[in-house]
Amino acid sequence: MMKIAVLGATGQTGQFLVSQALQQGHIVTAVVRNPAKLAAQHDNLKVVEANIFSPDSLKSHFRGVDVVVSCLGFPISFFYSVTGYTLSMSAVITAMQEARVNRLITMTSWYTDPNSGTQSSYLIRFLLLPMIRSILTNMFEMEQFLQSVDDINWTVVRPPGLKNLPSSALEVLSHEGYFVPDGSGRPMGSAMARGDVARFMLSLINSNAWVKRGVAIITK
Repeated sequence: MMKIAVLGATGQTGQFLVSQALQQGHIVTAVVRNPAKLAAQHDNLKVVEANIFSPDSLKSHFRGVDVVVSCLGFPISFFYSVTGYTLSMSAVITAMQEARVNRLITMTSWYTDPNSGTQSSYLIRFLLLPMIRSILTNMFEMEQFLQSVDDINWTVVRPPGLKNLPSSALEVLSHEGYFVPDGSGRPMGSAMARGDVARFMLSLINSNAWVKRGVAIITK
């Protein structure tokens, strides 16, 4: 049993993660902007309101927890650069340091590195990636920022496209890098269930397997 603070708990992946964590017997603090958006109720669930961009707002909710898990996502923007990932992570790290919590599991995506999409399909490479590049760029900046943080045992989980489906019994394949390659070095598939992403992220809370590293995942 662990005490887990979950950021982005009202998002699609976050909701799967909260319910799985409660099923596994963990004690969950869901840190949200709007408590009304989280329908889940459980004896081991505490829903708190906080500003994810303010270390002072976050740190009281981090005190006494074993791990912070972030499923935060920010909307795409075509008119200005996305900054939510870096700004929130800067606040989260400061709050963790002040609350003396040193384990962080956070989520980005395949292809955050601008040079990592060259093996992907024509559609992904020339249509999808340019459309979401503002998000991927800010995710990549957040990953780079974490590289400079010495006193936090972070792990970045990189899923591909996300389907709004619950956890399955499928094996999760993992690979250090920006996608999961098949035998010929090309990306294996392009999407997985959000419930399986949540399942993998939760599997890391008792594990040092990917500390201070980024791991791409997909289901087999």
